[in-house]
Amino acid sequence: MSDFDAVVDRYLAVWNQAEPAARRKALDELFADGVRYVDPIAAVEGRDALDALIGAVHQQFPGHAFTPGGPVDGHHDQVRFTWNLAADGGEPVVVGFDVAELDADGRISRVLGFLDRAPG
Repeated sequence: MSDFDAVVDRYLAVWNQAEPAARRKALDELFADGVRYVDPIAAVEGRDALDALIGAVHQQFPGHAFTPGGPVDGHHDQVRFTWNLAADGGEPVVVGFDVAELDADGRISRVLGFLDRAPG
């Protein structure tokens, strides 16, 4: 497993963590203080705002989990990957593609997200 694979595994684990205190601890370890997250639906800055966004996704899609959608690709300080959001064993209801940029400490400082499939 490459370092980029490990970053993506940790990233998806943060998004999958439903317990708020555990999610916040993992989020603080992986994301830079001023992290910026932008996708077609949301644009947030800072760990608090990202934590709130992830919590809202859990409310909107209870019982769903994020899984890798294919191989991870990275170079220098950036990594790109696809992901799926689905109920256990179900077809994905959301499919996305993210590019994450890492800071000098290896923390995620920016995420640019794209949605390939989303509910209407």
